[in-house]
Parts: sequence; structure tokens; C-alpha cells
Amino acid sequence: MAEDQKRGNPSDHLANERTLLAWTRTSIGIMAFGFVVVKFSLFVKQISLVLGKDYAVHSRGYSAVVGILLVAVGAATTVFSYIRYKRTEAQLTDGTYSHSSLLITLLTGFIFLVSLFLIVYLIESA
Repeated sequence: MAEDQKRGNPSDHLANERTLLAWTRTSIGIMAFGFVVVKFSLFVKQISLVLGKDYAVHSRGYSAVVGILLVAVGAATTVFSYIRYKRTEAQLTDGTYSHSSLLITLLTGFIFLVSLFLIVYLIESA
């Protein structure tokens, strides 16, 4: 096996880096959404205090929990995407690359569950 083939194609390594950056953007987006959910909950509580008890909304604490959970999942996505990047880099260098969609499957399932929760929450609060 030639030395160039053993190290992997530079375009493969660059694609791996682009994938890491895409995962990083995704994790930042998830964390930002979680931050907005938590801060919006606090904003609604403050507005209800200013406007009086007649305008108070349901305050079950779900939005704060969901927001914190989203920030945690965004942080975990950053860590897992870096681990995936390093594994892919090692596989490309060794010439033994094999695809894994575990991170994609887990993140898609989580986002789907949060979406269902938000749909139920919005229906109940409407």
C-alpha cells in the first residue's frame, strides 16, 4: 500500500473537518434554542408580575426544564461530535473508515421527542 493511501486523501480529512464544524453549528443552535426557552419562561413570569395576577400564565416549570435539557444536549452534542471527528480521523489515517450513524440517530430522536413535547405544551397553553 502506498504511503499516500495509508494517510488518507486530504479531501477526506477536510470533509471530516467540515462535518465537525456542521455538528458544532448544530450544537450551538440547540444550546441557543434552550437558552431562549429558559429566558422566555423568565420573561413571561416577569410580565405576568408586572401586568398583575389576572394575566398570569400556567407556571409548571416545564419550559425551564426543557431549556436546560436542550443546553445540556447541545453541550453533549459538541463532545460526541468531537469524539466522532477523532475516530473518523484515525480511521481515515489507517484506511479503515466505516460509517456510523449513531449520533445522528440519537440526536434526531431527541429533537423529535422535544418537538412532540413542545406541541403538547403549546396545545395545552393555547
